[in-house]
Amino acid sequence: MNQLTINEKIGPNYMLFELSGDLNAYTFSELKEKMYRYILDTNIVLDMTNVTSMDSSGVGLVLGTINDGESSGTKVFIMNPSDSAHYALTRTGFWSTFNIIHSVTEVSDV
Repeated sequence: MNQLTINEKIGPNYMLFELSGDLNAYTFSELKEKMYRYILDTNIVLDMTNVTSMDSSGVGLVLGTINDGESSGTKVFIMNPSDSAHYALTRTGFWSTFNIIHSVTEVSDV
């Protein structure tokens, strides 16, 4: 059974989602709801250190949220993507679209 655990932490100019598990068509709906709740008001940081797999649905969610954030002046940051997440994101051909960071302190530089 696929599972995705989401821990939320509030930062000064971002909402951090620490993800653990599989980000795919079966698990992304809770994350989608949470991301769309915040993206119009603040930046979102997705800590993907512990993402074990990611499919095109997960990538589509990230890309869609990036687009929605642009219209409101907010951004989506991907922090420390795991090998699986990195592979899924690079396969899109849009690697340069993603704001990759290594620490939440990099969000304050925006």
